[in-house]
Amino acid sequence: MATKIDKEACREAYNLVRDDGSAVIWVTFKYDGSTIVPGEQGAEYQDFIQQCTDDIRLFAFVRFTTGDAMSKRSKFALITWIGENVSGLQRAKTGTDKTLVKEVVQNFAKEFVISDRKELEEDFIKSELKKAGGANYDAQTE
Repeated sequence: MATKIDKEACREAYNLVRDDGSAVIWVTFKYDGSTIVPGEQGAEYQDFIQQCTDDIRLFAFVRFTTGDAMSKRSKFALITWIGENVSGLQRAKTGTDKTLVKEVVQNFAKEFVISDRKELEEDFIKSELKKAGGANYDAQTE
């Protein structure tokens, strides 16, 4: 059966993360049968990491505050999590299913495909976002 996505519900969750006035900094998109729907959401990145278990695959949209001494700004990441115990067929389908998620999640600085929990570490993601962000004025003194 072909995978579908609940665009309206997923768009609502996506916009919640994009809203700087919202405490929600992450949302997951998970499989409900053959439909991708919004999953959990939260205000603490560590809570998101707890969602990423070895037996599931999910997509996440996460807001990080990055920048340097000169400016702080929100950067967004699209994370595809594929647990180590996910079957080969499901792994393969995740790649094509991501195109459905990208119809909703259209603005992000960097995309990650992760199956190793070490790569979910907040410092690693932030450093990758910083690299993707361009100019870095951290080395300058005031």
